[in-house]
Amino acid sequence: QVQVVESGGGLVQAGGSLRLSCAASGSLFRVNVMGWYRQAPGKQREMVATITRGGSTDYADSVKGRFTISRDNAKNTVYLQMNSLKPEDTCVYYCLAVTITVNYWGQGTQVTVSS
Repeated sequence: QVQVVESGGGLVQAGGSLRLSCAASGSLFRVNVMGWYRQAPGKQREMVATITRGGSTDYADSVKGRFTISRDNAKNTVYLQMNSLKPEDTCVYYCLAVTITVNYWGQGTQVTVSS
């Protein structure tokens, strides 16, 4: 079992920044990839950024150059630094831990960007 808990969401003006955190616990040796996804009302959940155990990263085109995913292995925490936020970034952001057999999702954290 793996547990992931997000924090750091909130309300920010367009052009501002936020940093999301995802604290992982449990059988972390099973986790190969950690990632951030987001979902707006009435829309499908979409990938924002992922980071592998080895540190390789991938980003959605819509956030490249603005968002940065990173990990602190000592703290078992993955971060999403979000800069130059836009109103269209308003979503619930979810942390994901990927193992060979199961994907573990957090409960989500709301990010609201005002224009």
